[in-house]
Amino acid sequence: MQNKVELTPEAAVRAVMRDILGLSEVQVAEFTAETELFGALPELDSMAVAGLLTELEDRLDIMIDDDEVDGELFETFGNLVAFAEMKVTG
Repeated sequence: MQNKVELTPEAAVRAVMRDILGLSEVQVAEFTAETELFGALPELDSMAVAGLLTELEDRLDIMIDDDEVDGELFETFGNLVAFAEMKVTG
């Protein structure tokens, strides 16, 4: 079991994108708020979304309800980071 390290929501999202989707460190480092995700990344399919959300819950110590997840959440990297920040700060 990995020790929990305090990560910013953005750092956690980048790490999860790398770890769950198998994206390279360089590719994830180049993501900007406008980087398109769902539909633009073949690795991000419906099955990967579930794993990604579960891993974000674990790493950020948050709970994500099913009704909070919609297509807009995964449109861009910025949307996903903003959601994670909102969940962490309450």
